[in-house]
Amino acid sequence: MLDRITPIILTRNEEPNLGRTLGQLRWASEVIVIDSLSTDGTVAIAARFPNVRVVPRAFDSHAAQWAFGVEQATTPWVLTLDADYFVPQTLVSEMASLDPSLEVDGYEAKFLYAIGGRPLRAALYPPRTVLLRRGAFDFFQDGHTQRVRAPGRIERLKARLIHDDRKDFHSFVARQRIYMREEAAKLRATPWQALPLSGRIRKLRVVAPWATLIYTLFVKRLILDGSAGWRYASERFVAEAILSWNLFRSGR
Repeated sequence: MLDRITPIILTRNEEPNLGRTLGQLRWASEVIVIDSLSTDGTVAIAARFPNVRVVPRAFDSHAAQWAFGVEQATTPWVLTLDADYFVPQTLVSEMASLDPSLEVDGYEAKFLYAIGGRPLRAALYPPRTVLLRRGAFDFFQDGHTQRVRAPGRIERLKARLIHDDRKDFHSFVARQRIYMREEAAKLRATPWQALPLSGRIRKLRVVAPWATLIYTLFVKRLILDGSAGWRYASERFVAEAILSWNLFRSGR
């Protein structure tokens, strides 16, 4: 099965992450990196790997960027990865053993979230459909990120991907300022009755940052993960505070 899969990675200034991620993809005959005109060492790092092809494209939306990336592949399946996704050998072995029927359009993976290489006992990061049959799905934009729409069956992988972003806190805040503007626009456009509980809490503005902090530290028990747990909880607090600020600015 591995020879039928092309990993695709979206990048924009991913120098702290990309080399580690590409190092786990040597099994692939080709890895496609869709680079949004990085200004750091991202492209130079990708050039060190003989199985990597870099395709530059100015960023417009995640959905459009992913759709473009899939068009570059020639294999029947694509593995869609962020640059801070680490593919462990357990997942590689599981993908190698797959023999999907024609009814299966994709596979969803759960994540092990890590901070600076230290795994957390839990996180708020949702599962994502990452291994997809070409021609059997499409992407659509949902708030700040993309979603997958596939008419066929989506199965669950047993092994987990590792999310381990090594970029600094300043980079995190800069990304959240962009993402949360888009999330705020989505919340404003969605009627209260159509929102899930998490969306309703977010729309309350002041409540969401503190609720997220308490939930991550005490319900998810990340307070037991020491500095890594505090770092994750503080990042989520900051992200929700930025979202609340955007909602305040809109008056809704």
